[in-house]
Amino acid sequence: MTNESDSRAAQPAPAYSVVVPFYNEDAVVEELYQRIVAVMDALGKPYEMIFVDDGSRDSTGQILRRLAENDARVTFIELRRNFGQTPALAAGFDNAVGDIVIAMDGDLQHAPEDIPAMLKPLEDGYDLVSGWRKRRVDNFVIRRLPSAIANWLMKKMSGVDIHDFGTTFKVYKRDLLKHIRLYGELHRFIPALASAVGAKICEVPIQNIVRPKGKSNYGIGRTFRVMMDLLLVRFLTRYFTRPLHFMAAPTLLSFGVGAGIETFLFFEKLNQGWHTFHLIEKRGPLLIIGVFLMMLSVLFLITGLLGEVIVRTYYESQGKHIYYVRSIHRKDGPA
Repeated sequence: MTNESDSRAAQPAPAYSVVVPFYNEDAVVEELYQRIVAVMDALGKPYEMIFVDDGSRDSTGQILRRLAENDARVTFIELRRNFGQTPALAAGFDNAVGDIVIAMDGDLQHAPEDIPAMLKPLEDGYDLVSGWRKRRVDNFVIRRLPSAIANWLMKKMSGVDIHDFGTTFKVYKRDLLKHIRLYGELHRFIPALASAVGAKICEVPIQNIVRPKGKSNYGIGRTFRVMMDLLLVRFLTRYFTRPLHFMAAPTLLSFGVGAGIETFLFFEKLNQGWHTFHLIEKRGPLLIIGVFLMMLSVLFLITGLLGEVIVRTYYESQGKHIYYVRSIHRKDGPA
């Protein structure tokens, strides 16, 4: 009798990897699994399902373990505690072996039946296909309004022309994921990070339905974390290899305002009388503000210079490149 590892080894290499993070979703796990299987079987190519339990406190882990024991296509990854959606997705991506990676939420608000439509753009050379919740049914104040604002800001700051950055429902070419490292809560900004390494991105409208069972794990609080991440993504996508440029604006602004204040006070002292007009007595607070701003500009400049040194150390010590090659073509050799 072959054991489970032999059974898995005998399976053909998967063309697709379906990655789903779960957190307290025992009410919907079975249904989602069955619907994924029905859709993926219809595609007619080998696939795997990677289910990640992000520290659930209900019976989600037990259900996922049972699925993995009964279906050789299922890989169950149990995290030690609740790390959050980004680490859970990263764990799934790191263990995916399919050439195409499909990521989706585990709460049934993403319909597996949309997967075939999201796979089609890959045939046209796209590296990442993002779902677009074109007709959203979420609560307007808690979900839709903050999401609309964040999407607009992300679109402007990243230059990636898509409508919905926040949805987890995305399809990737696996070689793209090798160039993307996820930290914090950056999973919602993957299109921006992917664009920074030259990925071709498009989006496909997907269904957005009211959560059929269970309780949502999202709240208004995460909106503030998203806003903080926007600044980080802006830096990572535009200025990571040139941090001095990132600090240029605050440096010049701080120095300019400070120098302007001090210039104004210098001429005021000349006009009022160099020996009779006492700056500390008459304009003490303004004088201190001007000096403080000029000193602050020096700190900004030093921070930018230190950033330049750190970036160069980062790339040179690890042999990393500041570019990403899509392909190389030669006349008399293989691509």
